[in-house]
Amino acid sequence: MQQAVREEVAPAANLDAPELYINRELSLLEFNYRVLQQARNGEVPLLERLRFLCISNSNMDEFFEIRVAGLLQQAEFGSASSGPDGLSAHEQLQRISERAHELVAEQYRVLNEELIPALEQEGIRFLARGTWNKKQVAWAQKHFSREVLPVLTPIGLDPAHPFPRILNKSLNFIVSLEGKDAFGRENSVAIVQAPRSLPRLIRMPKDCARGPNDFAFLSSIIHAHVQDLFPGMTVTGCYQFRVTRNSDLFVDEEEVDDLLKALAGELHSRRYSDAVRLEVAANCPKQMRNFLLSHFELDAQQLYSVDGPVNLNRIAAIIDMVDRPDLKYPPFTPALPQRVTRNTDGLFVLLQRGDLLLHHPFEGFAPVIDLVRQAAADPGVLAIKQTLYRTEAESAVVDALVKAARAGKEVTVVIELRARFDEEANIALATRLQEAGAHVVYGVVGYKTHAKLLMVVRREGKHLKRYVHLGTGNYHAGTARLYTDYGLLSCDPVIGEDVHRLFQQLTGLGKATRLEKLLQAPFTMHEGMLGAIRREAENARAGKPARIVAKMNSLVEPQVIRAMYEASCAGVKIDLVVRGVCCLRPGVKGVSENIRVRSIVGRFLEHSRVFYFENAGEAQLYLSSADWMNRNFFRRVESCVPVEDRRIVARILREIKLYLKDNANAWLLQPDGSYTSVTPDKQEARSAQLILLQRLAS
Repeated sequence: MQQAVREEVAPAANLDAPELYINRELSLLEFNYRVLQQARNGEVPLLERLRFLCISNSNMDEFFEIRVAGLLQQAEFGSASSGPDGLSAHEQLQRISERAHELVAEQYRVLNEELIPALEQEGIRFLARGTWNKKQVAWAQKHFSREVLPVLTPIGLDPAHPFPRILNKSLNFIVSLEGKDAFGRENSVAIVQAPRSLPRLIRMPKDCARGPNDFAFLSSIIHAHVQDLFPGMTVTGCYQFRVTRNSDLFVDEEEVDDLLKALAGELHSRRYSDAVRLEVAANCPKQMRNFLLSHFELDAQQLYSVDGPVNLNRIAAIIDMVDRPDLKYPPFTPALPQRVTRNTDGLFVLLQRGDLLLHHPFEGFAPVIDLVRQAAADPGVLAIKQTLYRTEAESAVVDALVKAARAGKEVTVVIELRARFDEEANIALATRLQEAGAHVVYGVVGYKTHAKLLMVVRREGKHLKRYVHLGTGNYHAGTARLYTDYGLLSCDPVIGEDVHRLFQQLTGLGKATRLEKLLQAPFTMHEGMLGAIRREAENARAGKPARIVAKMNSLVEPQVIRAMYEASCAGVKIDLVVRGVCCLRPGVKGVSENIRVRSIVGRFLEHSRVFYFENAGEAQLYLSSADWMNRNFFRRVESCVPVEDRRIVARILREIKLYLKDNANAWLLQPDGSYTSVTPDKQEARSAQLILLQRLAS
C-alpha cells in the first residue's frame, strides 16, 4: 500500500516533504503489476499472454535477488538512512511483503483460472498427474526411468548427510518418509534436487496424448515416482520448493589488481549466497515449511506458498514448442529508412549528406552493424572504438570488430564487466576480443560504463573524419527487435570530437574535459537536466513558451523531481512517459497539477530515453543512454546527445505524441501511487507501438 498524500499541500509547501515522493521499490512492484495485467488482456494473443505472466515472474525474481536483498542487508546492519519518501528499510520490507504476496497470489490465480482454461480450449494442455490415463502413466514411468532417475541424487538428512547446498532458483523437493533404510536408519526427511539440465516441460508422445500439444511438468513426473527413489521406505509427502538468493555481486574494486579475475571468482558465490525468499507448494505442511525456513534462516514474511510450479518462468518454453502462429504476435520485418535503401555509396557517404535516425524495433538494427562491417573492410578506416554493455553471444557487431582487429586496425572496446546477469558473457567477450588483437578495457573503477557509443576514424584525403553512433539501447541485435530504442548516426565534427574525448576518459587518465555538445554523466548531465528544467520554469514565469516532454524507463532522482515540482508550480505543462519506476507524484494540488505521468506496457519493452524542452520556442531535444536516476547521474558513465536536425526533431516529437495519445497500452499514475488503465471507451483504440509498426515496418 502506498503512502497517503496530503491533499492540503500548498504552493509554498516543502517540496522535499516525504509524502511527495513515491517509494522506489513499491513503484517497481506496481510496474510488475502492469506487466501481469497484460496476461489478462484479451486483446493480446494467448501465448503472448502466457509470456507476460512468465515475464512478471522473472521480474519478481530479480526484484528479490537485487532490491529486496539490498534492503535486507540494510536492515541487518541497522542502517537508519531512508530515501526521499522517508521509509526505513524495515518499513519498506513490510510493505513489499504485503504487496508482493498479493502479486504472487494473483500470478497463480491468472495461471490457474484464466490462462490454463483458455489454453485447454485451444488444445494446449498441462496434464496433472492425477488426470493421466493408463497409457500416460506407463509413458511417465518409462520417461522417469530412462531420462530422470539416472541424474537424480536423493539425499536423506542425517548427521552424515547434511542439508545439501541449494542452487539459486533451482527446483527442489522436500520429502517426508517412514520406515528404515538398508542400514537401519530411520530418516524422516530427504531432499531431491532437479538438475537444471532437465527440461521442465515434456511433450507427451502421440501414442498416449489426446492431442499434439499435451505436456507434463517434470515436477509431476518426479512427484509421481518419488517412491522409486526410496526403496523399502514409505513416502508420506513430497513438496516442491525453490530458494531465491542475493545475486548482487560485490567486488572491492579498489582492492583488486584485475577486475576480470575478481569478478569471475565472485560469479560462483552468487549461486549460493544468502537466501532472501522461499517458495513452497501450497499443500506443504506447516512443519515442513518451518523446517525449511529455519534452515535458510528466513522468517514467515519471506515465505510464499504457490498453487502451481514454483518457477513460472520455465513455462515460457511452451511458446516455442507450440506451432500456433495464430496465438502469437504476427511477425514483422523491421524497415530501413528510404535514405538507406536508396543509397548505393555506402554509409560513410550517406552520413556525409546528413544525420540518420533509427527507431528500433520498427526500423532495423542493420545499419549499425553495417557501419562496423564497412569500417572493418574499408582501407581508409584507421580506428574503431566502441562501448559494449550487453550484446548477444553470436554478435555480428563483435564479429566485425574481431575482423577489423585482425586486419590490423586499431580496435578499442570498453566492456562493462559488471552488467548485471551478463557478467559471465562479457568476460568471455572480452577474452575473445583480446585474442583477436583488440584493446579491451573495463571502464572506470567505481563507475559502470553505460553509455552507448561507437566511433569510426577514417582518413579522407588529407584529413581524418569521425563517424559516430549514439544510442539509447545496447549493441544487441536481439533486443533491438524487442526493445524500443533510438539510435543517431552522424559525422558532425563537434559531436565526433566529444565522443573522442569521452573515449579518452574511459581508456586513459586525466581531468575531465568539457564537452561542446554532449552531456555526460557523472560530470555535466545532472546539472544540464536541472538547468533545462529550471529554464522552463523561468520562461513560464516570464510568459514565454514553456513545456517539458520526457520519456524514460525510470524517474527516481529527488533533485530532478523537486525541480519539476517547481516548474509545475510555475505553470509549465509536463508530460512524462515513464515505463517503470516513478517516484514523482503527479496531480497533487498546488504542487504537481501540471504534471501527467503515463506508462506504456505493450508488445515491445519501452526503453528509449528522450528529453524535450520547449526553450521559449528554440526547442532542445536530447537522446540519452541514461534514465533520471541517482545511479545514472552519479555512478555511471552516460551520454546525452542533442538532436539538432530540425527534421529529425520534428519526427521524434510526432512519435512521442503517439505515446501521449495511446489509449490501448497506457496507464496513468495517480497521486496515491496507483495506476489506472487508459481505456478507449467510445474512441478508437490507439496503440503507439502498433501505429509505428504500421508506419515503419512491414
